[in-house]
Amino acid sequence: MAMLGKSMHAHPEGLAFAVADSRQSAASIDVSRDLEISRCVTQLRLLVAAGFAMTLFSASLAFDWWEGFGDYDTTLGYAGVALFGLVTCRLIWMLPAERGAVVVVTPYGIRDLRIGNQFLLWDSIAEISAEESRGHHMIVLTPTPALRRQLLSIPDLARCARNDRIVIPSEGLATDFDTLLRVCRDCHAASLARAATQQDERGTQGGAQGFAVQAS
Repeated sequence: MAMLGKSMHAHPEGLAFAVADSRQSAASIDVSRDLEISRCVTQLRLLVAAGFAMTLFSASLAFDWWEGFGDYDTTLGYAGVALFGLVTCRLIWMLPAERGAVVVVTPYGIRDLRIGNQFLLWDSIAEISAEESRGHHMIVLTPTPALRRQLLSIPDLARCARNDRIVIPSEGLATDFDTLLRVCRDCHAASLARAATQQDERGTQGGAQGFAVQAS
């Protein structure tokens, strides 16, 4: 089975569903279905509002709405209008694009479009752990030796890898960290159990066929 793929394999019996912008409880997540997580648009809207405020304040300096300020503040105001205006326009342009899913967790693997378009199968992940750095929570995927050798040929994942581990940040997503971590661990455990069951079935079938050959 290939470890990486450009396309996402949907569960044959489960329909994909999206996590809403409101924080969803981990107890209500069904790991037998595909979990599609979008960005938290509330945070982006706050940035747009802050950009408008800074642009308006810069305009007030540029057009000398405040008495007692000199030419230096007027120049600073024009620079602020240009800077914050461009940033605000960029944030407004990003708003429609933030409605789509950026992290997709399925019973077979995970894909984070923020770090690349590659679909990582749970079979290629040896361990899932959680870390915190400077107040930011992140999910750490420890790849198997086979996937670790492939990281060098995948620029997107190589840039996001730390000590041969793939880091998935939870900031900016429309779900809480505990929910995302629980779903990843549950899907990973289910994948390992499914693989073990398939291996046992193949071993049982191989033993039965060997017995049939001896009996004949």
